Amino acid sequence: MGDMINFETTPSQYRHWRVEYDGELARLIMDVDETGGLFEGYELKLNSYDLGVDIELADIVQRMRFEHPEVKVVVLQSGKDKVFCAGANIRMLAGAAHAHKVNFCKFTNETRNAMEMAETESSQKYVAAIKGACAGGGYELALACNHIMLVDDGSSTVALPEVPLLAVLPGTGGLTRLTDKRQVRRDLCDVFCAMEEGVRGARAHQWRLVDEVVSNSKFDETVAARAAEFAAESGKASHTGIALPALQKDIAADGSVRYSTLEIEVDRPGATATLIIAGPETAPPADMAAFVAEGADAYMLRLARELDDAILHLRLNEREAGLLIFRSEGDPAAVLAHEALLHDNADHWLA
Repeated sequence: MGDMINFETTPSQYRHWRVEYDGELARLIMDVDETGGLFEGYELKLNSYDLGVDIELADIVQRMRFEHPEVKVVVLQSGKDKVFCAGANIRMLAGAAHAHKVNFCKFTNETRNAMEMAETESSQKYVAAIKGACAGGGYELALACNHIMLVDDGSSTVALPEVPLLAVLPGTGGLTRLTDKRQVRRDLCDVFCAMEEGVRGARAHQWRLVDEVVSNSKFDETVAARAAEFAAESGKASHTGIALPALQKDIAADGSVRYSTLEIEVDRPGATATLIIAGPETAPPADMAAFVAEGADAYMLRLARELDDAILHLRLNEREAGLLIFRSEGDPAAVLAHEALLHDNADHWLA
């Protein structure tokens, strides 16, 4: 797993997800390409995922917020029969270095957090529509949604089988979301995490593992109706989004990276990396309408996207850099002026 990992992608490059937009509703369909692993040596069977699958998901969540602010409800479902998601790919994890496993879990956790933030910060509610087996990281993905619906077909289940199968605890927030977010009793959590077969139907609802259990014959129409209800209850106004083009960056053989707003200098012998942030060279937009007109070229948004990409790049591709040093250049007053525009318009959808 020594190839450089690129955290940028675009909808035209997706191999594992499909997104269907319909006004204020969107359908996010997980349909993982078994042969589309980020590395060699494993197949992504049963809608299992690796870092490449989650890089696409992170891109979708971000684009949903910035490019499609009109969306109020996102229905997450599987594009495969009899399986929702089997979680992280075990063969991928078996062949990965410890550092990659840690960073993989960090990234997947941050992506789940971003899904939850999409509701609190952008009023986009995620609904998990589960048909088939939903296990491990697959159930943790569903737990990141705001509402979970499970089909009652006698075979579909939710499970966190990591302890009985692998002798490890769930790695991307499952236990925390069960107890803190869903308020599941701790004794039931103990039993649930010891059950390899998982829980189905009415018991899953009784234990608060899901929000609704619906018969197979009425499942699709009930999911559609519930999504429409949530959209109607949303007080979110409709807006026109902004495009998120590819970032401008150049990566040199010595590890240095140059973006439009920052530079990375890597000292591999010293195990450090220095991020040099350049302040804005122009005055801030006159108002938020001008900010929206600038779109992804607006300094604050450009810096945020580039800094996020830079930190991810260092975390996964320069793992020996144990110390990150931040420096800044430019006029502090100019930075404060750009920041003040967003601060003074905190209720604007793009702020």
